[in-house]
Amino acid sequence: MEIKKKHIAILGSTGSIGTQALEVIDEHPERFVVEVLTANNNSSLLIAQSIKYRPSVVVITNGERYHEVNDVLSDLGIKVFSGEQSLEQVVENDNIDIVLTALVGYSGLKPTLRAIKSGKNIALANKETLVVAGDLITRLCHQHGARIFPVDSEHSAIFQCLVGEDYNPVEKIYLTASGGPFRGKKREDLLRVTKKEALDHPNWVMGAKITIDSASLMNKGLEVIEAKWLFDLQPDQIEVVVHRQSIIHSAVQFTDGSIIAQLGLPDMKLPIQYALTFPERVKNNFKRFSFFDYPTLTFEKADTKTFRNLNLAYRSLEKGGNMPCVLNAANEVVVEAFLNDKIGFLSMSDVIENCMEKITFVKNPSLEDYIKTDIETRILARELL
Repeated sequence: MEIKKKHIAILGSTGSIGTQALEVIDEHPERFVVEVLTANNNSSLLIAQSIKYRPSVVVITNGERYHEVNDVLSDLGIKVFSGEQSLEQVVENDNIDIVLTALVGYSGLKPTLRAIKSGKNIALANKETLVVAGDLITRLCHQHGARIFPVDSEHSAIFQCLVGEDYNPVEKIYLTASGGPFRGKKREDLLRVTKKEALDHPNWVMGAKITIDSASLMNKGLEVIEAKWLFDLQPDQIEVVVHRQSIIHSAVQFTDGSIIAQLGLPDMKLPIQYALTFPERVKNNFKRFSFFDYPTLTFEKADTKTFRNLNLAYRSLEKGGNMPCVLNAANEVVVEAFLNDKIGFLSMSDVIENCMEKITFVKNPSLEDYIKTDIETRILARELL
């Protein structure tokens, strides 16, 4: 039987998720067509990808690099655009079947909104979109018939555990966390940690921002908020469990007490492939997990006193409204500052908490409220550095 190819738009094709998505596509050229590739600054890699995959459209967000990209690709019949508006407009292309949102941070919100309004299905690797505006995103998905397929390994695991369980109520979910490079450390141990130490993740290879978020447990906090919207849960139904080996990617507990978990080696290509091929499970050459290589799996509570960001994320979720948007914007500012040696590791939480206390709370925010909140929070967070 002939397989109908899916036409893919990859927003953020030069980042960690984007490059791994292209590796998945390389394994299954009979299933996928690369329709759109985008990048922010990495023009050289974007050019190389475009020459290989021959997308119809390419967007380089940084307008200063437009001519560099266009001069090479225009002769190949590839349309090249620049700027954030082009990034938002390109997802409306009628030829696109699924949009992989692999952008970093708040920048993923507007393109994802436009794609949903165009009825496109979303393979979501940009958790901040749901953190900032989860209520708005879920409402628009219902209105426009769009589906979100989670790409984060934890949310993909939950999604996989829930397939075929539509009528069975969920009691709670367990989001597993590796604990990052500082698992077991206390506050006094973290007073002088360096950027290099924070970027040394034991299990996953990721971009700098998400790696710092993992070290501070903010990444897990953002995943808690994302899980609320993806799976229609209350905060007390979401429990974080530190699982050092990163083999159990997450689990679902049903009302009868049964727990279903998804296991596998820590490899992002598997959840990427599942999101792109759902509902099929497609054979691949990824390395297989063996129980005998992992005779012991360990579990422990997260230390929210030392790693306050996880507690702040729960607080923002319980408050609701625009508070998760405040949390996210402040976090993006302090992570950038930490990566530029302008703030200490523990001080990041202080700035985030300060912003949550000072920014005006909006109970039922519109898109304009989210945008205003994001701008005001970033200004305040930079003042507090």
